[in-house]
Amino acid sequence: MDQYHKPYGKKVGSGTGGRRRKFRDKKLSHIGGTFPATKVAAKDLKVSVRGRGGRMSIKLKKASMINVVSKDGKMKKVAIKRVLESHNPEYVRMNIVTRGAVVETELGKARVTNRVGQDGIVNGVLI
Repeated sequence: MDQYHKPYGKKVGSGTGGRRRKFRDKKLSHIGGTFPATKVAAKDLKVSVRGRGGRMSIKLKKASMINVVSKDGKMKKVAIKRVLESHNPEYVRMNIVTRGAVVETELGKARVTNRVGQDGIVNGVLI
């Protein structure tokens, strides 16, 4: 389901007890995109989504690899096994990768440092 990003109007009453009405109808330009729940899978799946002005963005739907920066500053591309921690316990059960999630890799635990659904790749640092 798309998210509606409504500009917030006046929250308090007028002070006179007058009737409060809607400022304006919903606008199509205030509707955001759907949350691309990036799941851990055996193979990557990327989807192109058209933005405003014809801009194309790549959303990652399924992730299998993560770019990990080790303690000595070297970058390695390794496979993701599963999600260990997240801000939402349901995301751990469903293996959904988000920013700040801790994933299990071949090198050990890694924390995801980028916004996966918006970037199209998974980056992280070893813990």
